[in-house]
Amino acid sequence: MIRAKVDASPLLLALIGLLLLGGCLFAFFSLRIDPMEEALSGDRVINILLVIEEDKKPLCSYVFLYYPATKRAAVFDIPGEVGLIIQRINRVDRIDTLYDSQRIAPFENEIEKLLELDISYSIVFTLENLGKIVDLIEGVEIFIPSAVEIYDGEPILFPAGLIRLDGEKTRTYLTYELPEEDPELARFRRQRFFLGFIMALGEKNEFLKNPRVAQVYFSLLRTGMNQHEQARFFDEFAGIDTDRISIQSISGISRQVSGQSLLFPHYDGSLIKEIVRQTLGTLTRQVEGAVTERVFTVEVLNGTAATGLAGRTAELLRGFGYDVISIENAERNDYEYTEIIDRSGYGDIAKIFAEIIRCENIRYESSNSGGSGPEFDLDSPTNPQNYEYKADFTIILGRDFNGRYVNGRQ
Repeated sequence: MIRAKVDASPLLLALIGLLLLGGCLFAFFSLRIDPMEEALSGDRVINILLVIEEDKKPLCSYVFLYYPATKRAAVFDIPGEVGLIIQRINRVDRIDTLYDSQRIAPFENEIEKLLELDISYSIVFTLENLGKIVDLIEGVEIFIPSAVEIYDGEPILFPAGLIRLDGEKTRTYLTYELPEEDPELARFRRQRFFLGFIMALGEKNEFLKNPRVAQVYFSLLRTGMNQHEQARFFDEFAGIDTDRISIQSISGISRQVSGQSLLFPHYDGSLIKEIVRQTLGTLTRQVEGAVTERVFTVEVLNGTAATGLAGRTAELLRGFGYDVISIENAERNDYEYTEIIDRSGYGDIAKIFAEIIRCENIRYESSNSGGSGPEFDLDSPTNPQNYEYKADFTIILGRDFNGRYVNGRQ
């Protein structure tokens, strides 16, 4: 019998090819940079859109801004009734008209344009699944200033004080309505829950990383992040000081359009964009000491004959996160030039504050804090028992102020 010779060279070449391909794939996956890890280790702010969805529409939407280097965060509340021109249907309508529970990209893109920032990721919780997550993390603790009782067949009671909401009470708390309740109060209530929820996720971080728990947890939300990216992002919640997170709502003018009330952002949306830019600067600014934790106080004085000017200016400043503690008329109404009196003790912060209205006329008085941080004695102006305490900043509005900016006649 004659045995045929087999040419082994093709097999050898195929084997070598497979080895090379395997090596290339190994190198690719080994060297590939995890997008979330890159974002968290980089010097940039991560912007996350979080939506709580009811009946396939946003009940509330928040853009969560987080800067890993300082572990500081801020939140922007995006009301569904924000009015805008929807180009693809060529009409003015609510921003949440663009929301599609299966494809939220158009909604997300419009929020990006509204705030003038890029959204890195989005996370959607249905109201039903949110309740399940709250039960999974053993409740969310919130403070309720006064008892709430609703009768709808059976009484539902939220007692005053610090309480822990379970999943069912969470769904009720986020959706109940009181007769003639100011919509702003309902929005504030949801904001308080959102902060409590973020805090609870951070506290339960290690528990949620348990493989069996994580499988349930991550099945209850929708996001473009993979499970590793989600886990890495939620890891960061454990290090965030939620007491320092500010939630800012889009302010504007309500108008009736086609039978519905729409909220049109002030100054054609330029104000909220400016607030976002300043917020980003605050998150990324490396400032030593307690100044990073302070909410600066403001007194607004109307030094003109224009009625309501101080009130409108106060609303503007609250949008930037300042605590307006007094709105009054100045001792006279013929101020030619707008003036800012700084008592904060932080010159750089005073200049940032003045940039909001483009005012260069700053007068420095003796400091409330001397820039010395949180320590003070009984004689310190910042002692709550000292009734001579004055705001960190006083603005005296002059005739050169047009309601938004100082016009530069100084």
